[in-house]
Amino acid sequence: MKGIEPCLWFDVQAEQAAKFYTSIIKNSKIDYISYSGAESPGEKGKVMTVTFKLNGQDFMALNGGPIFKFTPPISLFVNCENQVEVDELWEKLSEGGEKGQCGWLTDKYGISWQIVPTILGELMADKDTKKVESVMHAMLQMTKLDIVKLKIAYDQG
Repeated sequence: MKGIEPCLWFDVQAEQAAKFYTSIIKNSKIDYISYSGAESPGEKGKVMTVTFKLNGQDFMALNGGPIFKFTPPISLFVNCENQVEVDELWEKLSEGGEKGQCGWLTDKYGISWQIVPTILGELMADKDTKKVESVMHAMLQMTKLDIVKLKIAYDQG
């Protein structure tokens, strides 16, 4: 088995979405675009699938029509090394979409994302339950996650 590749079902925005994501996520690129033929579903000559990489992770985007919509139970989780990365991705991905709680957002195509600083996992893995509870309480008050505020909550826990 080569690997597991998420397939994102769009109405007709597969190419547009793939170009958007690869333009803002580092180390990303579009690998291949396929077009509908005479025997394919959809209009002949229109984009059918787009294969692309986001920071090395393979994805496929499919123009499958308006049958299905994205929902938050499936999200793309992004580990960010610093607040600059969190801020940049949060603003770019939420533009035209919806900002949620605890680092979650829905982009303009309906995909749910979790923009999370790597340090959050480290803070939440502490054996001191008071520190973990303090960090959790702070996180639940946030939309975009703030590393400084999470560290302050940890130190006060």
